Amino acid sequence: MKQQHLLSENMITIGNFKKLSSGIFHIILFTSLFTNTTAKAIDITQQIQRPLNSSADKLSRDVADRLVKQGKQQLSLRFPEKTLKSALEALEIYHSLGDLKAQGSTYELLANTYLQLGDIKNAEDALRRQLAIARDNRDFQNQIFALNNLGNLFLEKGANVAAQKTMEEALVIARNVSNIEGQGLSLSNLSLVAIRRGDYNKAIKIGEYALTFRRQIGDAIGEANTLNNLGDAYLAIGDYQNTIGSYGLAMRLAKGSFERPNQLRAIDGLVTAHAAVGRYDRALELLETRVAIADSIRSPAEDLKYLAISGDIYEKMGNFTKAKDLYNRAISIAQKLEDSKQQTLLVNRLNDLKGR
Repeated sequence: MKQQHLLSENMITIGNFKKLSSGIFHIILFTSLFTNTTAKAIDITQQIQRPLNSSADKLSRDVADRLVKQGKQQLSLRFPEKTLKSALEALEIYHSLGDLKAQGSTYELLANTYLQLGDIKNAEDALRRQLAIARDNRDFQNQIFALNNLGNLFLEKGANVAAQKTMEEALVIARNVSNIEGQGLSLSNLSLVAIRRGDYNKAIKIGEYALTFRRQIGDAIGEANTLNNLGDAYLAIGDYQNTIGSYGLAMRLAKGSFERPNQLRAIDGLVTAHAAVGRYDRALELLETRVAIADSIRSPAEDLKYLAISGDIYEKMGNFTKAKDLYNRAISIAQKLEDSKQQTLLVNRLNDLKGR
């Protein structure tokens, strides 16, 4: 069974569509991640340096393994506070056992958890610990994944040069050890760097090359992610046909793999593309599909995204009454999520509709 490296694949939102109408820019703004950055997290060092008590000494590896499995499930359901507790307890056990490999994988889970909590500092610390363990053990595969994880964190911070350098280091290692999965991952992430830097043609070239590796090992989830990257790049240069083709295939692969994040991302891309050329009915059909998928996640952030995008489409269709209702509902959720950025954006959109 393949390891799932949740951080290794990142999502980029395009803000510059050269050949598309400028109005669609608002839809893209709504598709950004909705993260609560006010959450508090426990310091990793504080946790693992805490003296172990007698009961902790008796905890078995099986208990720690179950905690990690439980933590991954909790994170997929968007309960990062619960994941943090499970992962830190597992880390303490692995630390007491001296199991460095298990510690490394647990640090990766912690990094994902801290990111969902909006704690960039602890996320980076966890990734650097994961990388250090992989290097000490001459574990090349985990070095590849750790470097990609760290590179994506740099992208989140806007450090594009550092991200590129880190991912290129991962690619060199993957090539040296003939790791096909690592080459596909590193190339796919390097295409993200090119997108972030506005070099869309380069992003397409790298992304297409990445697909050859992902298809060699039948990595459907990885292929879907790379196709979504390609969809972003094609959308940015106004290539409607390849945009629809890339997002459409990504959606089918993600659906077949029961992988919701890439499925939702592909739908968002398709909605943006169809709305950009005035195919609003098709965009709304896709949004209804999105609702059915998002309902299974029960995520207020996904509900917010749906309402905001739907409001934007109805506004462009001239149905201002419906748009106002959707924006008001979205504002209510943004307030509950304490997402001031999205709340301000939505209030401004609503104010623009006054008198209409």
